[in-house]
Parts: sequence; structure tokens; C-alpha cells
Amino acid sequence: MATAVELLPREYGYVVLVLVLYTLLNFWMAGKVGKARKKYKVPYPTLYASESDNKEAKVFNCVQRGHQNSLELMPLFFVLLLLGGLKHPCISAGLGLLYTVTRYFYFKGYSTGDPENRLAVGKYGFLALLGHIACTISFGVTLLLRG
Repeated sequence: MATAVELLPREYGYVVLVLVLYTLLNFWMAGKVGKARKKYKVPYPTLYASESDNKEAKVFNCVQRGHQNSLELMPLFFVLLLLGGLKHPCISAGLGLLYTVTRYFYFKGYSTGDPENRLAVGKYGFLALLGHIACTISFGVTLLLRG
């Protein structure tokens, strides 16, 4: 009897590695938020700084929001990456790598304090998500059509 790992395509390893890479990116972003908390004097558990209390609130909030947005989209990204990768491991891994790179630039741009800077490269992450949706639909249709 074959184990689950033996049933997966060999290239699925790329999908797993992209998932780990994004996780490391998330840890890095969390570290940047922690440093911004110290620099801009925003104590825990305060999620966002108040502009009436802190003149640097906008910059801190942009750093926090860049990470928060990445966290909000992470479950969607992970599910689409893992499911679409079952049928299209190389395409899904490539799209996942593209998404991860765009999230890095999204965060870096947002962290400047000007929210518009997040979109210069970051906007292309949504194309990667659309590709993941297509791969996952393809996987679902394949399951339904097998005889």
C-alpha cells in the first residue's frame, strides 16, 4: 500500500518549499512590525496607533497594515497553493513564488508610510492569486470528471 507522500507528484516538493518561503516572509514582516512598535512607541496590545497620540502613527500603521493584509490573505493563498498544486505543482509553485515576491514588495512599499507605494509591484500578486484559482478549479474539475 502506497503512502500519501508516494501518491503526490514529485514536483509537489516545490509547492511545499514555496509555502515555507512565504512563512519565513511572514516571520520577517512580523519582526519588522515589532521593530516599528519600539521605534514609534506603540505598545502591545494596541493594534493601530492613534494619530492624536502619536505623530508617527501613520508610518507605524502602514507597517502594521502591510503585515496585517498579508496575514488576511495567507489562508486563501495557502489553500489555493496546496490544492492547485496537486494537479499543477510546477505552475502553482511558480505562481506561489511570484505571489511571495510581490508580497515582499507590497510590504516594503507600504512600510514607507505612503500606502500607494504598496501597489508598484504588489498589485501583481492578485494575478498570481487568479492563476491559483484557475489551477484549483482545474483540480476540482479533474476530480469530478474521473471515471
